[in-house]
Amino acid sequence: MDIRSAFMGVIFVLMWSSAFSSARIIVQSAPPLSSLSLRFLISGLIAVSIAYALGQRLRLNRSQWSATFVFGVCQNGLYLGLFFVAMQWIEAGLAAIIASSMPLIVAFLSWVFLKEKIPLIGILGLLAGFIGVTLIMSGRLTGGSDPIGLVLCIIGVTALAVATLAVRGAASGGNVLMIVGVQMLIGSAALFIPAVIFETIQVTWSLKLIAAFCYTIFIPGLAATWIWFRLVGRIGTTRAATYHFLNPFFGVAIAAVLLGEAFGLRDIIGVTIITLGILAVQLSKRKPASVA
Repeated sequence: MDIRSAFMGVIFVLMWSSAFSSARIIVQSAPPLSSLSLRFLISGLIAVSIAYALGQRLRLNRSQWSATFVFGVCQNGLYLGLFFVAMQWIEAGLAAIIASSMPLIVAFLSWVFLKEKIPLIGILGLLAGFIGVTLIMSGRLTGGSDPIGLVLCIIGVTALAVATLAVRGAASGGNVLMIVGVQMLIGSAALFIPAVIFETIQVTWSLKLIAAFCYTIFIPGLAATWIWFRLVGRIGTTRAATYHFLNPFFGVAIAAVLLGEAFGLRDIIGVTIITLGILAVQLSKRKPASVA
């Protein structure tokens, strides 16, 4: 893997992991679905405008439209929508840990539904990863974490796994930034209806809220999504997803520093098991180098 791809991967992980802490700040002061819908509306309009200025046009074939729609609904509507709602009741670090299991779910779905063969090390990695997630969640449940919030996160991360499988089709064709903007607008529309039905707009304004909202728009929202599409297009979904093994540590560390969240020994053991499991699954998918 070239140095540029490695740099892109690490930067993406830092941006992606920080989103849980900024989201936690937002949902403590504003309705989650309405905030997220507004965020995607602003981010999407900015991305489409920049893409248009760069000469990109909305010319997508049927497969690109399908993949873009699935990605917009699954990642921006279901995954982030459910996580924003859940983080009213669970900590950012725990949400980051659950979200970090996405590569394990991708591997499992590929194995079951796409009939992709997984070597023994990959199967062991799957088992280890799910054991680590179970270890952490069981400890948090006994420690008072809201079970509804955990269920919402599990549903959301499964939706993210489906979106990841659709990324390759959405990223092809060159109009990367335009596609990023469109899938954000799709996510905004998907969130708008439940926001209107279920939420009342009550906002506790503060400089902290404004800073977190702006950060979420431009860093995890625009920059991280764009880097992810470029990274997948550069090295493929499987190799790009390998970087997710860094997310448990970064997500928990950022939440601990910014929000002062506790992180016990059981969590450390669970995160380590998850990290090793994710790494094993992703390494098992790499094709061996051909012998000349």
